[in-house]
Amino acid sequence: MKLYVGNLPYAVTEARLRGLFEEFGPATSVTVVTDKATGKSKGFAFVEMSDPDAQKAIAALNKSSLDGRTIFVDAARVRS
Repeated sequence: MKLYVGNLPYAVTEARLRGLFEEFGPATSVTVVTDKATGKSKGFAFVEMSDPDAQKAIAALNKSSLDGRTIFVDAARVRS
């Protein structure tokens, strides 16, 4: 299951995010989305995990605080 993680602190790294999500199970991929021109974080990311682990992560991390920012975690929507 692919998860959308929003309102991230701009300094968060993929390694830090992986550590946060792997408390609930293995993450198969973690991608912090960056601006192509500057290389800086856009403040959101995608994390892929198995469905049961992803549901646990959503329940525990949605609207939680990370470095003073309230993050949002939900199932990623399919782009149309």
